[in-house]
Amino acid sequence: MFVFRLVFGLLLVAGLLCFAAYVATGQPVWRRRGLVIIKWTLLAALGGAAVLVLERLPALL
Repeated sequence: MFVFRLVFGLLLVAGLLCFAAYVATGQPVWRRRGLVIIKWTLLAALGGAAVLVLERLPALL
């Protein structure tokens, strides 16, 4: 769980750094990279949350 949180946090920081590079340079490639990183980070977080819910589902039934 710690590794998942660490990777999630680092990916969010990477996305924010890409947006900062976009603001600093004005090059749209950094904005696109930031959006791609954030999109896949959020999808991975939703997948991780789904796994946690499915792990606890038998205990609830």
